[in-house]
Amino acid sequence: MTILVFGKTGQVATELQARADVTALGRDQADLNDPAACAAAIRAHAPDAVINAAAYTAVDRAEEDEALATVINGTAPGAMARECAALGIPFLHVSTDYVFAGDGTAPWKPTDPVAPLGAYGRTKLAGERAVASAGGNYAILRTSWVFSAHGSNFVKTMLRLSETRDALNVVDDQIGGPTPAGAIAEALLTMARAMMAGQGGGLYHFSGTPDTSWARFARETFACAGRDVAVTGIPTADYPTPAQRPLNSRLDCATLETDFGISRPDWKAALKDIVKEVTA
Repeated sequence: MTILVFGKTGQVATELQARADVTALGRDQADLNDPAACAAAIRAHAPDAVINAAAYTAVDRAEEDEALATVINGTAPGAMARECAALGIPFLHVSTDYVFAGDGTAPWKPTDPVAPLGAYGRTKLAGERAVASAGGNYAILRTSWVFSAHGSNFVKTMLRLSETRDALNVVDDQIGGPTPAGAIAEALLTMARAMMAGQGGGLYHFSGTPDTSWARFARETFACAGRDVAVTGIPTADYPTPAQRPLNSRLDCATLETDFGISRPDWKAALKDIVKEVTA
């Protein structure tokens, strides 16, 4: 079984390489700025399945760079999916809760209407639609609030700030499920193996449990690190950013468990190990 992964140094790609003997392609081997080259890479490697763990993830910068983000997040995944369809192999693609408007308090189901608030969400939605329309065996895995000991993420930012600050203001009205990158990698591998056997496919959600706010997530991070940092919860309105963030990022993950037996991961348990690794 050969799995080809687009992405090499990102959080999920790093965890995929740690968990399985995959072939991971970095930007120097397959640049998502060149969708045709991505399709050619699939043909050249002739894998049994493909996972796209690469993306344009600079949410705020995408507001001014939507054209490039659309190529990377929309056009390139479509090209990958069409090539996989032509070869008759599964294609798995990671997407985001940013495809939703983020209103209400109910967890979003895969079948709920989409309404991105900004450029990043629009480009990721373009990718979802391109993948779904390719006509092959595909799975789109929407996730949220990804964290790990690698790359750039909220946990590492909080730990870095706590080295020089003993008090922080953190947004407290955005609610979602922090998701360990390692758990996403494990889910993708389980899904890929099942899809190669003809099981499952379609649109799925995956996020950590329990749902929480960024402020509570920060407090838990500092508790794990044994750092005395006072966290004051503030509304999103008091922390303006170029891109509007969804207030409700809760995801209903029931269909993933039904189709693949994959349950939501306990992010608090994962956080302890990740903080230990980062602060070692």
